[in-house]
Amino acid sequence: MPQQPPAQLAPSAHVTAAEISRIAGVTRATVSNWRRRHDDFPAPSGGTETSPLYDLPAVQAWLRGRGHTSTASPAEELRTALRLLGPGSGVAARLFPLVAAASRRTPEDLAELAAVPDDQLIAQAEKTAGELPAAVPEAEPVRYSPDDAGAIRALLGCVREAGAQAAVDVLAERELDEGAASGVYQTPEGLALLMARLLPAGTSRVLDPACGSGTLLAAAARQGAQELFGQDSLPVQGQRTAVRLLLAAPEAETAIRVGDSLRADAFPDVTVDAVLCNPPFGDRDWGHDELAYDPRWAYGLPPRFESELAWVQHALAHLEPGGHAVMLLPPALAFRSSGRRIRAELIRSGALRAVVSLPARAAYPLHIGLQVWVFQRPEPGGTDRTTVLFVDGEGEQRGSATGTPSTTDTATAGVGTRGGSRPRRSGPSSSAASSAPASSASVSSFDWAGLTDRVLGQWAAFTTAPDTYVGAPGVARAVPLVDLLDDVVDVTPARHVRATAADIDPAALAGRVHDLHGRLAEQVAALADASASGGWQPSGASAREWRTATVSDLARGGALTVVRAATPGTRGSKGPAAPTVDRPVLTAQDISAGNPPSSGTVDIHADAAQPVAAGDVLVRAVAGGGEAAAMTRVADDQDAGALLGPHIHLLRPDPARLDPWFLAGFLGAEDNIASASTGSTLVHVTPGRLRVPLLPLEEQRRYGEAFRRVYELRAAVRRTANLAADTAAILTTGLTAGVLLPPDTPDSRSA
Repeated sequence: MPQQPPAQLAPSAHVTAAEISRIAGVTRATVSNWRRRHDDFPAPSGGTETSPLYDLPAVQAWLRGRGHTSTASPAEELRTALRLLGPGSGVAARLFPLVAAASRRTPEDLAELAAVPDDQLIAQAEKTAGELPAAVPEAEPVRYSPDDAGAIRALLGCVREAGAQAAVDVLAERELDEGAASGVYQTPEGLALLMARLLPAGTSRVLDPACGSGTLLAAAARQGAQELFGQDSLPVQGQRTAVRLLLAAPEAETAIRVGDSLRADAFPDVTVDAVLCNPPFGDRDWGHDELAYDPRWAYGLPPRFESELAWVQHALAHLEPGGHAVMLLPPALAFRSSGRRIRAELIRSGALRAVVSLPARAAYPLHIGLQVWVFQRPEPGGTDRTTVLFVDGEGEQRGSATGTPSTTDTATAGVGTRGGSRPRRSGPSSSAASSAPASSASVSSFDWAGLTDRVLGQWAAFTTAPDTYVGAPGVARAVPLVDLLDDVVDVTPARHVRATAADIDPAALAGRVHDLHGRLAEQVAALADASASGGWQPSGASAREWRTATVSDLARGGALTVVRAATPGTRGSKGPAAPTVDRPVLTAQDISAGNPPSSGTVDIHADAAQPVAAGDVLVRAVAGGGEAAAMTRVADDQDAGALLGPHIHLLRPDPARLDPWFLAGFLGAEDNIASASTGSTLVHVTPGRLRVPLLPLEEQRRYGEAFRRVYELRAAVRRTANLAADTAAILTTGLTAGVLLPPDTPDSRSA
């Protein structure tokens, strides 16, 4: 039976204040002002007192009555239109074919179609959607109702203005929000491209048995693959992949199916040149008992709690002899005792070719550093493989963050430097990475292009001449199979690529120690200057007293504007990761550690992102991180233009009324933060409750200059401490490795 649209508006079409601001194209502060100043503004119809929800049609009617024409992005307009259809409408299945067909129309044709009356629009949309139903799995012929006209127009506008892929992502986001798969995330584009480029040139037939959003198959198509096979257990993901490939690779032959690949393989007789896969992790219900005698388990029956090893063998079973599989896997798979026997068989047979560790936050889940495993199906009578390549991409990231030499300098690479997670801030306010744990801000703080070039360089050198490959100490090494087949069979890259004494040039290491001592001496002198006590005077016999105002009071008076960044994945509703925004992002950890904005990507929509301007005052939304962690910061020219990351409040003061450093200093005071916070394990700061003294601007500037000096002192302490730690670490390594001798002392000379 054709899918039928809902007959009436669902009662759950609610929006938050943040969504209203995006719909109307105004700031959150403006929405708050509307609520206070206009008695006819719609009252909350759900949610809580602190997070109210508003009826979407009522809000739209109020905006129209006030003459507020929407300036939201096309993607946001589509989200709003879909909200009106309500949950359970199956909207993605009905509209996916329309996206694919609309992508083949010119912008002029789409604009003309969107302008026709509703009855003509619906008839034409049904005809257009019917042009490609067979290309999308489980997409039945559809019938649209008059209630769908708004969504169809918004869809056509999104395809016309933002592109068909943006419309696909919004549809999938809405459908996943309604199902049980809201924890499904896309493979980042940079990672997908890295994995696809690990395949040999000329790879034509590619399978992804857990295709999700289709990112990996689209990357394979960009590398020249012409036959693409995909399967996913979620119909919406299968439909999403099919449409994505129609857009990204219209000339390729595609076959996308829906179903559980392990239990109900849709391609049982298909073998391919390559498999790309980011399979589910930690799935205990993958079919261990019912698949116990499956012929795919050529390397051993996967343990019940090692579903990833089932996916690995499923991939190998689909390869032609000599074919490659590149898979994204969790790091525990490299060392868990339950998988030791299968790892040993994969190594012994020559099926495992390489393991590459990635920095944490490269992909979901963000708190661990995932690994890319490269397999090759053994060929009967083929060349025996004697080594496995290990690349420590995470270690490479640590090295670049702490200023260690390039990995091409094998004299001291990977030796005893203190690992960080971001590039250091240069100039007077510089500091190294904090020792506090990373926040949940979903950012990748590294250069994908640089990481890809380094990994591919090592892979190309290894595959071209594996017998003579020398690697890069501390970064990459080819390990003989016999050295891996011990009682543990641990294939964690960091375990195997660590630099040894034989890799270190004693003269080069001594020179590096000399350089570090020089930099440390300079930094100690800078710290002494920053800590100079001149000019600090007592206020009198007792502490000063002053009238104060809350940040909320100052915002109401127009002295500042408060902006809060979206939480990870925010787009007005739950769902998968948003399309990434390739701009520097200022994170809460950057503020606490004094780092520059993190280069990389953020998973909030571009239309919801807030750029930072010089002079903005940034306040971490969650307190903690130790006594040395800063709670506030004034954005400088290096920060300007970066996007505001999650869990940060941005206060934009009027410079004619408030000095930024004065504001930041008082807002970050321990007592002030404590009085404006709630919670115990996670202490959340409510910025509106923070208090600021009411002082003349000239006196504010005096305090502001003092707070700036305190900030520079804190930064100098961090830089000095980290340089001292780096120096101590490299000295310890040099002495214990036998490449440095203890210096002469008076006692040793007399002896």
